[in-house]
Amino acid sequence: MYVADSRSSKAPVGSAPAGSTPAGPAAGPVVGQAAGSVRRGAVPGAVIALGAVSLVTDISSEMVTAVLPLYLLTGLGLSPLGFGLLDGIQNGFSALVRLVGGHLSDRRGRDGAARHKAVAAVGYGLSALCRPLLLFVHTVPLIGAVIAVDRTGKGLRTAPRDAMISLATEPAHRGRAFGVHRAMDTAGALLGPLTAFLVLRLAGGPLLADGGERHGYDAVFTVSACVAALGVLILLLFVPNRQRGDDPSASAPSLRDSLTLLRLPGLRRLTLCAVLLGLTTVSDSFLYLLVQRRLDLPVGLFPLLPLGTAAAFLLLAVPLGALADRIGRHRLFLAGHGVLLLGYGLLLSPLRGLPVVVCVLVLHGTFYAATDGVLAAAAADAVPAEQRGAGLALVGTGQALARFACSLLFGALWGVVGGPAALGWSAGALALCVLGAAAVLRPSEPVGGPSEPVDRQPEPGAGQSEPEAANTPEETR
Repeated sequence: MYVADSRSSKAPVGSAPAGSTPAGPAAGPVVGQAAGSVRRGAVPGAVIALGAVSLVTDISSEMVTAVLPLYLLTGLGLSPLGFGLLDGIQNGFSALVRLVGGHLSDRRGRDGAARHKAVAAVGYGLSALCRPLLLFVHTVPLIGAVIAVDRTGKGLRTAPRDAMISLATEPAHRGRAFGVHRAMDTAGALLGPLTAFLVLRLAGGPLLADGGERHGYDAVFTVSACVAALGVLILLLFVPNRQRGDDPSASAPSLRDSLTLLRLPGLRRLTLCAVLLGLTTVSDSFLYLLVQRRLDLPVGLFPLLPLGTAAAFLLLAVPLGALADRIGRHRLFLAGHGVLLLGYGLLLSPLRGLPVVVCVLVLHGTFYAATDGVLAAAAADAVPAEQRGAGLALVGTGQALARFACSLLFGALWGVVGGPAALGWSAGALALCVLGAAAVLRPSEPVGGPSEPVDRQPEPGAGQSEPEAANTPEETR
Protein backbone atom coordinates (compact mmCIF):
# COMPACT_ATOMS: atom_id res chain seq x y z
CA MET A 1 0.00 0.00 0.00
CA TYR A 2 2.74 2.46 0.96
CA VAL A 3 4.79 1.92 -2.19
CA ALA A 4 1.75 2.14 -4.43
CA ASP A 5 0.59 5.40 -2.84
CA SER A 6 3.90 7.19 -3.24
CA ARG A 7 4.74 5.89 -6.71
CA SER A 8 1.53 6.94 -8.31
CA SER A 9 1.47 8.84 -11.58
CA LYS A 10 3.53 12.02 -11.57
CA ALA A 11 1.41 13.73 -14.21
CA PRO A 12 0.77 17.38 -13.31
CA VAL A 13 -2.52 18.25 -11.74
CA GLY A 14 -4.37 21.40 -12.62
CA SER A 15 -3.59 24.28 -10.27
CA ALA A 16 -6.18 25.96 -8.17
CA PRO A 17 -5.97 28.62 -5.47
CA ALA A 18 -5.21 27.33 -2.03
CA GLY A 19 -8.30 26.09 -0.25
CA SER A 20 -10.44 26.10 -3.39
CA THR A 21 -11.96 23.23 -5.36
CA PRO A 22 -11.83 23.13 -9.15
CA ALA A 23 -15.22 23.54 -10.72
CA GLY A 24 -16.75 22.60 -14.03
CA PRO A 25 -16.83 19.43 -16.08
CA ALA A 26 -13.21 19.71 -17.16
CA ALA A 27 -12.08 19.60 -13.56
CA GLY A 28 -13.83 16.32 -12.84
CA PRO A 29 -11.23 13.89 -14.20
CA VAL A 30 -8.41 15.78 -12.54
CA VAL A 31 -10.06 15.64 -9.17
CA GLY A 32 -10.87 11.98 -9.68
CA GLN A 33 -7.26 11.15 -10.48
CA ALA A 34 -6.03 12.96 -7.43
CA ALA A 35 -8.54 11.26 -5.19
CA GLY A 36 -7.65 7.88 -6.63
CA SER A 37 -4.10 8.05 -5.26
CA VAL A 38 -4.23 10.30 -2.21
CA ARG A 39 -7.43 11.80 -0.82
CA ARG A 40 -7.23 15.52 -0.21
CA GLY A 41 -6.09 16.02 3.39
CA ALA A 42 -5.27 12.33 3.85
CA VAL A 43 -1.94 11.35 5.33
CA PRO A 44 0.24 9.76 2.60
CA GLY A 45 1.31 6.15 2.97
CA ALA A 46 4.99 7.16 3.02
CA VAL A 47 4.33 9.20 6.16
CA ILE A 48 2.64 6.24 7.85
CA ALA A 49 5.53 3.95 6.91
CA LEU A 50 8.08 6.42 8.26
CA GLY A 51 5.98 6.76 11.39
CA ALA A 52 6.14 3.00 11.88
CA VAL A 53 9.93 3.09 11.52
CA SER A 54 10.16 5.88 14.10
CA LEU A 55 7.76 4.10 16.45
CA VAL A 56 9.84 0.92 16.51
CA THR A 57 13.15 2.79 16.69
CA ASP A 58 11.94 4.96 19.55
CA ILE A 59 10.93 1.92 21.56
CA SER A 60 14.53 0.78 21.24
CA SER A 61 16.19 4.11 22.05
CA GLU A 62 13.84 5.11 24.86
CA MET A 63 14.38 1.78 26.60
CA VAL A 64 18.00 2.85 27.07
CA THR A 65 17.30 6.54 27.66
CA ALA A 66 14.78 5.80 30.42
CA VAL A 67 17.30 3.99 32.64
CA LEU A 68 20.61 5.60 31.67
CA PRO A 69 20.41 8.80 33.80
CA LEU A 70 19.68 6.87 36.98
CA TYR A 71 22.38 4.31 36.16
CA LEU A 72 25.03 6.98 35.56
CA LEU A 73 24.24 9.26 38.49
CA THR A 74 23.29 6.68 41.11
CA GLY A 75 25.07 3.55 40.02
CA LEU A 76 28.33 5.03 38.71
CA GLY A 77 28.32 8.16 40.88
CA LEU A 78 28.63 10.61 38.00
CA SER A 79 28.47 14.31 38.95
CA PRO A 80 25.74 16.60 37.55
CA LEU A 81 28.37 18.36 35.41
CA GLY A 82 29.60 15.03 34.06
CA PHE A 83 26.05 13.98 33.31
CA GLY A 84 25.47 17.32 31.61
CA LEU A 85 28.44 16.58 29.37
CA LEU A 86 27.12 13.15 28.41
CA ASP A 87 23.61 14.51 27.96
CA GLY A 88 25.00 17.26 25.77
CA ILE A 89 26.82 14.69 23.66
CA GLN A 90 23.44 13.27 22.68
CA ASN A 91 22.60 16.61 21.07
CA GLY A 92 26.09 17.77 20.08
CA PHE A 93 27.18 14.77 18.04
CA SER A 94 23.80 14.68 16.34
CA ALA A 95 24.27 18.30 15.33
CA LEU A 96 27.78 17.74 13.96
CA VAL A 97 26.58 15.33 11.28
CA ARG A 98 23.05 16.62 10.69
CA LEU A 99 24.18 19.10 8.04
CA VAL A 100 26.17 16.39 6.29
CA GLY A 101 23.18 14.04 6.36
CA GLY A 102 20.86 16.73 5.00
CA HIS A 103 23.23 17.63 2.17
CA LEU A 104 23.97 14.02 1.18
CA SER A 105 20.26 13.18 1.12
CA ASP A 106 19.62 15.95 -1.40
CA ARG A 107 22.15 14.48 -3.84
CA ARG A 108 20.62 12.67 -6.80
CA GLY A 109 21.03 8.99 -7.59
CA ARG A 110 21.24 7.47 -11.07
CA ASP A 111 17.45 7.41 -11.33
CA GLY A 112 17.25 11.14 -10.63
CA ALA A 113 15.68 10.68 -7.19
CA ALA A 114 17.16 12.20 -4.07
CA ARG A 115 18.94 9.83 -1.68
CA HIS A 116 16.79 10.56 1.34
CA LYS A 117 15.98 6.91 2.03
CA ALA A 118 19.56 5.69 1.59
CA VAL A 119 21.00 8.24 4.02
CA ALA A 120 18.20 7.61 6.52
CA ALA A 121 18.86 3.87 6.32
CA VAL A 122 22.54 4.40 7.16
CA GLY A 123 21.56 6.51 10.17
CA TYR A 124 19.03 4.02 11.50
CA GLY A 125 21.46 1.15 10.91
CA LEU A 126 24.29 2.89 12.75
CA SER A 127 22.12 3.44 15.82
CA ALA A 128 20.95 -0.18 15.72
CA LEU A 129 24.54 -1.40 15.73
CA CYS A 130 25.27 0.63 18.88
CA ARG A 131 22.68 -1.09 21.04
CA PRO A 132 24.64 -4.38 21.48
CA LEU A 133 27.77 -2.40 22.36
CA LEU A 134 26.13 -1.26 25.60
CA LEU A 135 26.46 -4.85 26.80
CA PHE A 136 30.25 -4.53 26.79
CA VAL A 137 30.96 -0.97 28.02
CA HIS A 138 30.90 -0.40 31.77
CA THR A 139 32.77 2.89 32.18
CA VAL A 140 31.65 6.46 31.60
CA PRO A 141 34.13 7.23 28.75
CA LEU A 142 33.12 4.13 26.79
CA ILE A 143 29.42 4.75 27.39
CA GLY A 144 29.97 8.30 26.15
CA ALA A 145 31.63 6.97 22.98
CA VAL A 146 28.71 4.63 22.27
CA ILE A 147 26.24 7.46 22.82
CA ALA A 148 28.25 9.61 20.41
CA VAL A 149 28.05 6.98 17.66
CA ASP A 150 24.34 6.44 18.32
CA ARG A 151 23.67 10.18 18.08
CA THR A 152 25.71 10.31 14.89
CA GLY A 153 23.20 7.88 13.40
CA LYS A 154 20.35 10.04 14.63
CA GLY A 155 21.95 13.10 13.07
CA LEU A 156 22.26 11.38 9.72
CA ARG A 157 18.64 10.18 9.57
CA THR A 158 16.64 13.10 10.98
CA ALA A 159 16.83 15.58 8.08
CA PRO A 160 16.24 13.06 5.26
CA ARG A 161 13.34 11.51 7.18
CA ASP A 162 11.65 14.88 7.67
CA ALA A 163 12.38 15.79 4.06
CA MET A 164 10.58 12.65 2.89
CA ILE A 165 7.58 13.57 5.06
CA SER A 166 7.40 17.11 3.69
CA LEU A 167 7.85 16.06 0.05
CA ALA A 168 5.15 13.39 0.31
CA THR A 169 2.57 15.79 1.78
CA GLU A 170 0.52 18.67 0.43
CA PRO A 171 1.94 21.98 1.76
CA ALA A 172 -1.37 22.98 3.36
CA HIS A 173 -1.40 19.79 5.45
CA ARG A 174 2.24 19.51 6.49
CA GLY A 175 1.53 20.40 10.11
CA ARG A 176 -0.97 17.54 10.34
CA ALA A 177 1.36 15.10 8.57
CA PHE A 178 4.23 15.92 10.91
CA GLY A 179 1.79 15.62 13.80
CA VAL A 180 0.82 12.12 12.70
CA HIS A 181 4.47 11.12 12.37
CA ARG A 182 5.38 12.61 15.74
CA ALA A 183 2.39 10.88 17.35
CA MET A 184 3.60 7.51 16.07
CA ASP A 185 7.15 8.37 17.08
CA THR A 186 5.91 9.29 20.53
CA ALA A 187 3.97 6.06 20.82
CA GLY A 188 7.38 4.42 20.69
CA ALA A 189 8.66 6.85 23.30
CA LEU A 190 5.70 5.87 25.45
CA LEU A 191 6.26 2.14 25.03
CA GLY A 192 10.05 2.30 25.41
CA PRO A 193 10.27 3.23 29.12
CA LEU A 194 7.40 0.87 29.92
CA THR A 195 9.20 -1.96 28.12
CA ALA A 196 12.42 -1.18 29.97
CA PHE A 197 10.55 -1.16 33.28
CA LEU A 198 8.98 -4.54 32.54
CA VAL A 199 12.24 -6.07 31.29
CA LEU A 200 14.04 -4.95 34.44
CA ARG A 201 11.37 -6.53 36.60
CA LEU A 202 11.30 -9.76 34.64
CA ALA A 203 15.10 -9.99 34.65
CA GLY A 204 15.15 -9.40 38.39
CA GLY A 205 17.75 -6.65 38.17
CA PRO A 206 17.73 -3.81 40.73
CA LEU A 207 17.78 -0.18 39.58
CA LEU A 208 21.34 0.21 40.88
CA ALA A 209 20.16 2.52 43.64
CA ASP A 210 22.64 0.66 45.85
CA GLY A 211 25.20 -0.17 43.14
CA GLY A 212 23.58 -3.54 42.52
CA GLU A 213 23.97 -6.05 39.70
CA ARG A 214 23.92 -5.24 35.99
CA HIS A 215 22.11 -8.23 34.55
CA GLY A 216 18.74 -6.44 34.46
CA TYR A 217 20.27 -3.65 32.38
CA ASP A 218 21.97 -6.13 30.07
CA ALA A 219 18.53 -7.58 29.35
CA VAL A 220 17.26 -4.07 28.49
CA PHE A 221 20.17 -3.49 26.10
CA THR A 222 19.64 -6.87 24.40
CA VAL A 223 15.93 -6.34 23.80
CA SER A 224 16.66 -2.79 22.60
CA ALA A 225 19.10 -4.09 19.98
CA CYS A 226 16.54 -6.55 18.57
CA VAL A 227 13.84 -3.89 18.33
CA ALA A 228 16.22 -1.45 16.58
CA ALA A 229 17.01 -4.07 13.92
CA LEU A 230 13.26 -4.45 13.25
CA GLY A 231 12.99 -0.70 12.63
CA VAL A 232 15.71 -0.82 9.96
CA LEU A 233 13.93 -3.74 8.27
CA ILE A 234 10.63 -1.81 8.09
CA LEU A 235 12.42 1.15 6.51
CA LEU A 236 14.02 -0.97 3.82
CA LEU A 237 10.85 -2.87 2.94
CA PHE A 238 8.03 -0.32 3.18
CA VAL A 239 9.41 3.21 2.64
CA PRO A 240 9.60 4.06 -1.09
CA ASN A 241 12.80 5.35 -2.67
CA ARG A 242 11.07 8.17 -4.54
CA GLN A 243 8.76 10.84 -3.20
CA ARG A 244 6.13 12.82 -5.10
CA GLY A 245 8.27 15.96 -4.81
CA ASP A 246 11.31 14.39 -6.52
CA ASP A 247 12.20 16.14 -9.77
CA PRO A 248 14.63 14.08 -11.89
CA SER A 249 15.51 17.17 -13.97
CA ALA A 250 16.58 19.21 -10.94
CA SER A 251 20.30 19.81 -10.56
CA ALA A 252 22.04 18.45 -7.49
CA PRO A 253 22.84 21.24 -5.01
CA SER A 254 26.43 21.67 -3.93
CA LEU A 255 27.56 21.86 -0.31
CA ARG A 256 28.07 25.59 -0.77
CA ASP A 257 24.47 25.94 -1.99
CA SER A 258 23.27 24.14 1.12
CA LEU A 259 25.21 26.40 3.47
CA THR A 260 23.98 29.56 1.76
CA LEU A 261 20.35 28.67 2.40
CA LEU A 262 20.51 30.95 5.44
CA ARG A 263 20.34 33.84 2.99
CA LEU A 264 16.63 33.09 2.77
CA PRO A 265 15.09 35.53 5.28
CA GLY A 266 12.40 33.15 6.47
CA LEU A 267 14.81 30.31 7.16
CA ARG A 268 17.34 32.63 8.79
CA ARG A 269 14.77 34.03 11.22
CA LEU A 270 13.44 30.58 12.07
CA THR A 271 16.94 29.21 12.70
CA LEU A 272 17.83 32.17 14.92
CA CYS A 273 14.74 31.63 17.05
CA ALA A 274 15.33 27.89 17.29
CA VAL A 275 18.84 28.60 18.59
CA LEU A 276 17.73 31.22 21.13
CA LEU A 277 14.98 29.03 22.53
CA GLY A 278 17.18 25.93 22.51
CA LEU A 279 19.76 27.71 24.66
CA THR A 280 17.21 28.03 27.45
CA THR A 281 15.34 24.71 27.16
CA VAL A 282 16.34 22.31 29.93
CA SER A 283 16.96 18.76 28.67
CA ASP A 284 14.45 16.02 29.39
CA SER A 285 16.86 14.08 31.60
CA PHE A 286 17.55 17.05 33.89
CA LEU A 287 13.84 17.83 34.09
CA TYR A 288 12.99 14.27 35.13
CA LEU A 289 15.75 14.31 37.73
CA LEU A 290 14.35 17.56 39.16
CA VAL A 291 10.84 16.09 39.23
CA GLN A 292 12.06 12.95 41.02
CA ARG A 293 14.16 14.80 43.61
CA ARG A 294 12.12 17.92 44.19
CA LEU A 295 8.80 16.06 44.45
CA ASP A 296 10.27 13.14 46.43
CA LEU A 297 9.29 10.33 44.08
CA PRO A 298 10.57 6.80 44.80
CA VAL A 299 13.66 5.92 42.76
CA GLY A 300 11.91 2.89 41.31
CA LEU A 301 9.38 5.13 39.55
CA PHE A 302 12.02 7.18 37.74
CA PRO A 303 11.94 5.12 34.48
CA LEU A 304 8.20 5.79 34.25
CA LEU A 305 8.45 9.60 34.27
CA PRO A 306 8.92 9.87 30.48
CA LEU A 307 5.58 8.11 30.08
CA GLY A 308 3.70 11.21 31.21
CA THR A 309 5.45 13.40 28.66
CA ALA A 310 5.03 10.81 25.91
CA ALA A 311 1.32 10.30 26.65
CA ALA A 312 0.55 14.02 26.36
CA PHE A 313 2.68 14.29 23.22
CA LEU A 314 0.92 11.30 21.67
CA LEU A 315 -2.57 12.65 22.33
CA LEU A 316 -1.87 16.24 21.26
CA ALA A 317 0.59 15.93 18.34
CA VAL A 318 -2.05 15.49 15.61
CA PRO A 319 -4.61 18.09 16.82
CA LEU A 320 -1.91 20.68 17.51
CA GLY A 321 -0.29 19.97 14.13
CA ALA A 322 -3.65 20.58 12.45
CA LEU A 323 -4.09 23.72 14.57
CA ALA A 324 -0.72 24.99 13.34
CA ASP A 325 -1.96 24.61 9.74
CA ARG A 326 -4.88 26.90 10.61
CA ILE A 327 -3.49 29.60 12.91
CA GLY A 328 0.13 29.69 11.77
CA ARG A 329 3.09 27.48 12.64
CA HIS A 330 5.23 30.25 14.12
CA ARG A 331 2.47 31.23 16.53
CA LEU A 332 2.00 27.72 17.84
CA PHE A 333 5.76 27.21 18.09
CA LEU A 334 6.05 30.22 20.41
CA ALA A 335 2.93 29.24 22.36
CA GLY A 336 4.49 25.83 23.03
CA HIS A 337 7.45 27.46 24.76
CA GLY A 338 5.01 29.47 26.83
CA VAL A 339 3.47 26.19 27.98
CA LEU A 340 6.93 24.94 28.93
CA LEU A 341 7.38 28.05 31.08
CA LEU A 342 4.22 27.14 32.95
CA GLY A 343 5.69 23.70 33.66
CA TYR A 344 8.89 25.24 35.01
CA GLY A 345 6.89 27.56 37.23
CA LEU A 346 4.82 24.71 38.62
CA LEU A 347 7.93 22.68 39.37
CA LEU A 348 9.46 25.64 41.23
CA SER A 349 6.29 26.31 43.22
CA PRO A 350 5.81 25.06 46.80
CA LEU A 351 3.13 22.61 45.61
CA ARG A 352 3.87 18.91 46.06
CA GLY A 353 2.23 15.59 45.39
CA LEU A 354 1.33 13.31 42.51
CA PRO A 355 -1.07 15.82 40.84
CA VAL A 356 1.83 18.25 40.47
CA VAL A 357 3.97 15.54 38.87
CA VAL A 358 1.19 14.75 36.39
CA CYS A 359 0.64 18.42 35.53
CA VAL A 360 4.35 19.07 34.93
CA LEU A 361 4.65 16.05 32.65
CA VAL A 362 1.48 16.94 30.72
CA LEU A 363 2.76 20.49 30.16
CA HIS A 364 6.10 19.06 29.07
CA GLY A 365 4.41 16.79 26.53
CA THR A 366 2.22 19.66 25.30
CA PHE A 367 5.37 21.68 24.68
CA TYR A 368 6.76 18.97 22.43
CA ALA A 369 3.46 18.51 20.58
CA ALA A 370 3.34 22.24 19.83
CA THR A 371 6.98 22.63 18.75
CA ASP A 372 8.70 19.48 17.45
CA GLY A 373 6.83 18.65 14.25
CA VAL A 374 5.60 22.24 13.91
CA LEU A 375 9.19 23.52 13.64
CA ALA A 376 9.96 20.98 10.90
CA ALA A 377 6.81 21.94 8.99
CA ALA A 378 7.68 25.65 9.26
CA ALA A 379 11.22 24.98 8.04
CA ALA A 380 9.90 22.97 5.08
CA ASP A 381 7.83 25.99 4.03
CA ALA A 382 10.94 28.16 3.84
CA VAL A 383 13.18 26.10 1.52
CA PRO A 384 12.90 24.75 -2.04
CA ALA A 385 12.08 21.08 -2.54
CA GLU A 386 15.46 20.20 -4.09
CA GLN A 387 17.23 21.42 -0.92
CA ARG A 388 14.65 20.30 1.61
CA GLY A 389 17.03 17.97 3.49
CA ALA A 390 19.73 20.61 3.86
CA GLY A 391 17.27 23.30 4.93
CA LEU A 392 15.71 21.14 7.61
CA ALA A 393 19.20 20.15 8.74
CA LEU A 394 20.24 23.79 9.19
CA VAL A 395 17.36 24.51 11.56
CA GLY A 396 17.80 21.22 13.40
CA THR A 397 21.55 21.71 13.74
CA GLY A 398 21.16 25.15 15.23
CA GLN A 399 18.64 23.89 17.76
CA ALA A 400 20.72 20.80 18.63
CA LEU A 401 23.92 22.81 19.19
CA ALA A 402 22.01 25.24 21.37
CA ARG A 403 20.63 22.41 23.49
CA PHE A 404 24.12 20.92 23.75
CA ALA A 405 25.34 24.22 25.20
CA CYS A 406 22.30 24.39 27.49
CA SER A 407 23.06 20.92 28.93
CA LEU A 408 26.63 21.96 29.74
CA LEU A 409 25.61 25.29 31.26
CA PHE A 410 22.72 23.82 33.25
CA GLY A 411 24.89 21.01 34.62
CA ALA A 412 27.55 23.50 35.71
CA LEU A 413 24.95 25.82 37.22
CA TRP A 414 23.35 22.93 39.09
CA GLY A 415 26.70 22.07 40.63
CA VAL A 416 27.13 25.66 41.87
CA VAL A 417 23.67 26.82 42.99
CA GLY A 418 21.62 23.58 43.00
CA GLY A 419 18.96 22.22 40.68
CA PRO A 420 15.95 24.40 41.64
CA ALA A 421 17.95 27.63 41.41
CA ALA A 422 19.39 26.57 38.06
CA LEU A 423 15.86 25.91 36.79
CA GLY A 424 14.80 29.36 37.98
CA TRP A 425 17.59 31.02 36.02
CA SER A 426 16.68 28.97 32.94
CA ALA A 427 13.01 29.89 33.22
CA GLY A 428 13.82 33.59 33.36
CA ALA A 429 16.11 33.33 30.34
CA LEU A 430 13.48 31.34 28.42
CA ALA A 431 10.84 34.01 29.08
CA LEU A 432 13.14 36.67 27.60
CA CYS A 433 13.94 34.51 24.59
CA VAL A 434 10.25 33.87 23.89
CA LEU A 435 9.67 37.62 23.78
CA GLY A 436 12.66 38.07 21.50
CA ALA A 437 11.56 35.26 19.20
CA ALA A 438 8.06 36.76 18.97
CA ALA A 439 9.62 39.97 17.65
CA VAL A 440 11.85 38.12 15.16
CA LEU A 441 9.14 35.79 13.81
CA ARG A 442 6.96 38.62 12.59
CA PRO A 443 4.69 37.97 9.59
CA SER A 444 6.97 37.70 6.57
CA GLU A 445 6.64 37.48 2.83
CA PRO A 446 5.12 34.15 1.76
CA VAL A 447 7.40 31.43 0.50
CA GLY A 448 7.70 31.63 -3.26
CA GLY A 449 7.44 35.44 -3.28
CA PRO A 450 9.93 37.69 -5.06
CA SER A 451 12.49 37.72 -2.26
CA GLU A 452 12.43 33.96 -1.66
CA PRO A 453 12.24 32.08 -4.95
CA VAL A 454 11.69 28.41 -4.24
CA ASP A 455 10.77 25.25 -6.07
CA ARG A 456 8.26 25.81 -8.83
CA GLN A 457 7.55 22.15 -9.50
CA PRO A 458 3.95 21.17 -8.77
CA GLU A 459 3.23 18.36 -6.35
CA PRO A 460 0.67 16.10 -8.04
CA GLY A 461 -2.34 14.73 -6.27
CA ALA A 462 -2.98 17.92 -4.32
CA GLY A 463 -5.07 19.86 -6.82
CA GLN A 464 -2.64 22.79 -6.43
CA SER A 465 1.01 23.58 -6.81
CA GLU A 466 3.32 23.89 -3.82
CA PRO A 467 4.14 27.60 -4.25
CA GLU A 468 0.46 28.47 -4.50
CA ALA A 469 -0.35 26.54 -1.35
CA ALA A 470 2.60 28.06 0.45
CA ASN A 471 1.43 31.56 -0.44
CA THR A 472 -1.41 31.37 2.06
CA PRO A 473 -0.91 33.65 5.08
CA GLU A 474 -1.50 30.78 7.51
CA GLU A 475 1.61 28.96 6.20
CA THR A 476 4.06 31.78 6.84
CA ARG A 477 3.08 33.33 10.11
